[in-house]
Amino acid sequence: MTFLPNPTEPRGLPGRVHLTMPAEIDFCNAAGLLPLVLSEARARGDRLEVLVLDLTETSFMDSQGIRLVNDIRHRLRPGARVRLVARTEGAVSRVLELTGLRRDVPVYDDLAEALAS
Repeated sequence: MTFLPNPTEPRGLPGRVHLTMPAEIDFCNAAGLLPLVLSEARARGDRLEVLVLDLTETSFMDSQGIRLVNDIRHRLRPGARVRLVARTEGAVSRVLELTGLRRDVPVYDDLAEALAS
């Protein structure tokens, strides 16, 4: 199921967008998530500075989730950055570590820190 609930632009933090990702990101929904995320990012135009993908409610993510994050960060306008929020324990954090994505995309365990970065 492709589901991207509650995109928000936090008050007092212009240029930041917070998107809560679904409970699972895999081959069934990753391709459908890409246009949804990019649409939300492009709706902000040149104002987007930081896109925060919140994975705290995501309990499963396979290699398609990693590909999704990479595709998003490469398709954002120049200067826009991606930040991830993920629980320090669990499958998602382990996937981020094993694939090396943590080296390329900052991962936070606190939403406020990710938004402020």
